[in-house]
Amino acid sequence: MVELSVEEKFIIENLKENGGELKYKELQTLCQEEFEGVRLILKKLKEKQIVSYEGVIPEYSAEIQLKDNY
Repeated sequence: MVELSVEEKFIIENLKENGGELKYKELQTLCQEEFEGVRLILKKLKEKQIVSYEGVIPEYSAEIQLKDNY
């Protein structure tokens, strides 16, 4: 299993609580009081094949999806 940071775990838990899918803007709002750098963390999660979204870095309208194996 891949080692995850506190921030990565926070994002994964929020996605799970919302049916495995959230718009980037909604996820950003949920994370803003906990930490900064949501885009960079999402990029790392995509590289670890934990989440998916269009493009290299998520845009404000992007749909962030938790992969089935999580």
